[in-house]
Amino acid sequence: MRLLRFQVDTQLGSVARIGALDPSGTQVVDLAAAYAALRRSQGVDPARAEQVAAEIFAPNMRDFIALGTWGLDQARRALEFALGPAGAPVIYPLSGVRLLAPVLPQVLRDCLAFEEHTKNAYARLNLPVPPAWYELPVYYKGNPLMVVGPDADIRWPAYSQVIDYELEIAIVIGPGGQDIPAAEAHRHIYGVTILNDFSARDIQAKEMAVGLGPAKGKDFAYALGPWVVTMDEVPDLYNLEMVARVNGEVWSRGNTGTIYWRFDRIIEHISAGEMLAPGDVIGSGTVGNGCGLELGRFLKPGDVVELEVSGIGVLRNRVIR
Repeated sequence: MRLLRFQVDTQLGSVARIGALDPSGTQVVDLAAAYAALRRSQGVDPARAEQVAAEIFAPNMRDFIALGTWGLDQARRALEFALGPAGAPVIYPLSGVRLLAPVLPQVLRDCLAFEEHTKNAYARLNLPVPPAWYELPVYYKGNPLMVVGPDADIRWPAYSQVIDYELEIAIVIGPGGQDIPAAEAHRHIYGVTILNDFSARDIQAKEMAVGLGPAKGKDFAYALGPWVVTMDEVPDLYNLEMVARVNGEVWSRGNTGTIYWRFDRIIEHISAGEMLAPGDVIGSGTVGNGCGLELGRFLKPGDVVELEVSGIGVLRNRVIR
């Protein structure tokens, strides 16, 4: 399934809802509304049907993900009912809804998993790749409060003069756990989405020269979306084409198959002595030549950045100042 969060307007204001993309990719099904309608059609008291639907399809997505395969089964039932003759009132055209970040993670981690990007980035600093990079899949933790969704404007932080994009994929954790062996890691991957780890390169360079960070160099914006594609619809996680466009011009191309540290080893490393929770997001890091730092060109105010990954979709954001 392609699971998403979207915003609708009510008499009480705008509210977030969980939806699923229909097979045509042009319509959004409100899963809670569809499920409540399904249960009412089966004779369940309307108030009870609404309550149960709201409990299952929690708008932060994390609680729904925690329900695992049972939750997905309920979502499929709701989707099937909505696409039948009785479901029209719970369907919206994709073009007519505002998409939000598909999940609001409690913890956001981002790795440095592509060797080509690592070599290119260190070469820009006239430094060799640290030997430790080949020993363990390093990562940092970002501020999950700064996660935004598709088409959200990215506010240029006043403390920076050099803003960059990063072309990445990200996995979303399903079943949580600790000390997960690599051989079992695939059982903990719920789905995949696109991540644009926007970077203030001038501040990032200063922070990391001290041996800490990145922090302010990253924490002003993380774009996720447009939705989470569950793993049953991802034939090969390591054969996805990746493209970045700025104002319609292709700046970067890559493939997930060039990754050095695969997600099984990443999950094993991150979960060592530490809990992973449903809805946690783990970014791959930038694919080779997948950012302006490697290309020697950076973003300008007003630029529109589109990241596209085959089988997932397009994540679009505009940078404003």
